[in-house]
Amino acid sequence: MRALDWVVLFAWLVSLVSYGLYRGRGSDTVNKYLLAGKSMPWYAMGLSILATQASAITFISTTGQGYVDGMRFVQFYFGLPLAMVILSATAVPIFHRAKVYTAYEYLEYRFDAKTRAIVSLVFLIQRGLAAGIGLYAPAVALADVLGWSDRLITVVIGALVVLYTATGGIKALTWADVQQMTMIFTALIISVILMIHALPPSISFVDALHLAGAAGRLRIVDLHLNWSDRYNLWSGLIGGGFLALAYFGCDQSQVQRYLTGKSIGQSRLSLLFNATVKIPMQLFILFIGAIVFVLSLFVHTPMIFQPLEAARVSKTAEWAPTEANYQRAFERRREAAFQFANASRSPGANRGPALREFRDAQNDFTLSRHRALRLVERLHGRSRYDDTNYVFLTFVKTFLPVGLVGLVIGVIFSASMGSTSGEINSLATVSVVDIYRRYFVRNRNDRHYLMASRCFTVFWGAYAVAFAAIGSRGFGALIERVNIVGSLFYGGMLGVFVLAFLFRHVGGTAAFWGVIAGEAAIFAAAGFTTISFLWYNVIGCLVVVTTALLISTTQRKPSKVLVAG
Repeated sequence: MRALDWVVLFAWLVSLVSYGLYRGRGSDTVNKYLLAGKSMPWYAMGLSILATQASAITFISTTGQGYVDGMRFVQFYFGLPLAMVILSATAVPIFHRAKVYTAYEYLEYRFDAKTRAIVSLVFLIQRGLAAGIGLYAPAVALADVLGWSDRLITVVIGALVVLYTATGGIKALTWADVQQMTMIFTALIISVILMIHALPPSISFVDALHLAGAAGRLRIVDLHLNWSDRYNLWSGLIGGGFLALAYFGCDQSQVQRYLTGKSIGQSRLSLLFNATVKIPMQLFILFIGAIVFVLSLFVHTPMIFQPLEAARVSKTAEWAPTEANYQRAFERRREAAFQFANASRSPGANRGPALREFRDAQNDFTLSRHRALRLVERLHGRSRYDDTNYVFLTFVKTFLPVGLVGLVIGVIFSASMGSTSGEINSLATVSVVDIYRRYFVRNRNDRHYLMASRCFTVFWGAYAVAFAAIGSRGFGALIERVNIVGSLFYGGMLGVFVLAFLFRHVGGTAAFWGVIAGEAAIFAAAGFTTISFLWYNVIGCLVVVTTALLISTTQRKPSKVLVAG
């Protein structure tokens, strides 16, 4: 990065933190600190919910996913719109009318204290892990760009997040997210325009689409039902739908966003906004990855995108022949790409031979790059090495002009800050409301719990930094890792809320043991089968509901319930 990039980076970070601190003024009660005094408009909540998902992982890993595997990852979100409609009709009015701070507080009203406690602990475990992974994502990728260690980057991001989140609470982070999302959309649009502009003069945008399509990068829908395949129509609609229901209906980091709404109607609008925007946004980000792939057909790219690993493995005896083979494969693919583009734009031309040669050349190139990745695996004794998270940043450094590089890096920084701030705020809320105030220190004044909320915010910020610095080594495509971690727990959480909303006769003991059985089933599926992680959410939910219903047949008694009107 050059001087102007550093100026832009720091100016953006200072403005973001300052704006969050400014908008977070007046958060001097527990209600204002944790729920913004229920004053948020729908568009602020909607953009904040979107910002929690559009994290640094979205920039770094989703674009890399589009480069490596094409756009079929978007199927992961196909169940989201329906999930948002269901939650708008059920969870939003139930939580608002219950006047709760957390989703798990409602579980004690509906069931009992032990059910609330176990689900709260499940949330703290899974969201604590996710916060560490989410903070690690930009740190490990930005280390090369900034010339800093990844641990220093995690400390910087963590400190900035704690600064405005501990001071201004959810109001500060929500308005900071609004500013962040505006800049994210701007940076994405500029990036794809410049990537397209960087294509060779003889390659038009239409040619780029033909090439991306021929390489399978524009394939969106896969109709085949394959239980081990992570991304097909069925896993996305069903497994992804269950995950979206759990994430937005049971995860406090999302529930807390729409609990800040001025009214039930405003909160519903925030979810429906996400229902309409999320899939197009993900398609666009994946499309950027596809365009980066097309650009890589014509410009030389590193054999290994992670510079430090490339430097280490270049000292081995196998590097030179592997690199020579990679260069030959690149030249063959480049020539085949030009020939296919020419055939595609020629009326009446037989594209078949050119298409076959291009695909064969692409397969040859892919194999040559895999050989390079295997060198890294052998060097470090790893079972699998993946440099997907470095793809997009490599092209940012190479093709974006001075100043804009600093802006994109700043946006990635702030995206990590936005998602992390929401996570540690929700972790602090559950820690105070569901654990500290419920079991340890009762009947203290509002100021005491406000200070406790700030202290827990600092604690969870420090935890996320420590986990990112120590425990997240060796992750591959981070966008997948975050969703895998969530899927280990979301099915059990979703199941207990399904019981709470739909099965009035089920009591606390049945729900408690249902959660235990659901989590056991999920970890069994993860440990002993090859089923895709998206199906964990379905398995966990169904086992929770089935187990609780079986137990409740011998324990029929009325239970308190709050239902949507």
